[in-house]
Amino acid sequence: MTPEEVGQRMVALLAPAEATPSVSGGQAHARATVDVPPASWPDALRAARDDADLRCDYFDWLSAVDELADGFDVVAHLWSTAHRHGLLLRTRVSRAAPAVASVVDVYPGAAWHERETHEMFGIDFPGHGRLAPLLLPPEFEGHPLRKEFVLASRVAKPWPGAKEPGESEAGGGRRPIRPPGVPAPGEWGTTPTPAGAGGVGEGPRGGTPARPARERPARPAPGARPPRAAAPADDPARGDDPARGDGPARGDGGTP
Repeated sequence: MTPEEVGQRMVALLAPAEATPSVSGGQAHARATVDVPPASWPDALRAARDDADLRCDYFDWLSAVDELADGFDVVAHLWSTAHRHGLLLRTRVSRAAPAVASVVDVYPGAAWHERETHEMFGIDFPGHGRLAPLLLPPEFEGHPLRKEFVLASRVAKPWPGAKEPGESEAGGGRRPIRPPGVPAPGEWGTTPTPAGAGGVGEGPRGGTPARPARERPARPAPGARPPRAAAPADDPARGDDPARGDGPARGDGGTP
């Protein structure tokens, strides 16, 4: 059956109760979605399980969606292992009194899901019998998946993240990172540093005299070499070499 046929079959089974069929997105993974009134919730799941054309014998999951002022949508996903099609059943309960009948007698596997939904959203499931805490400690107050719930960690301390080092109030006043050798803003030069350019804990902003430039010798023209200073004649490090003819010959009278 196509998703459209599954939805129409579900509407026919629930008549005269008002049910609205639609198809969820997902292209090849599209599912038939049927919105039913809260009073028809158990009957809708039982019909999806027992009807020969639907045969949704596998209970996949159950949860809720917070729709703020419109209440809560309780959603159940069923699957047919014989026909290989899925079905999303959905009902909406009010925010003032969020409650819908339990379907544990139809699908026993829904017990865990109803406990979690009760704990996270505060939705009651009459007929369940044991909506005990499942994931949170018994002393926990509130329902953390409701959109108005404020996480306790955000109240106790500010969020430590920041775009750049030093921007977070909880970061301890870290100094901005600069490349090696680059002075802090306002540390050098006579031009005043623009307001806000210095980091946390920087020195005075501008007005500091610039570092004096070093005096370097002039570079020779390309291809020219400066003259090499001659060593003294009596310099023992001169190292006269007779082979070069730059010193007296050995022996008497200049004979080698």
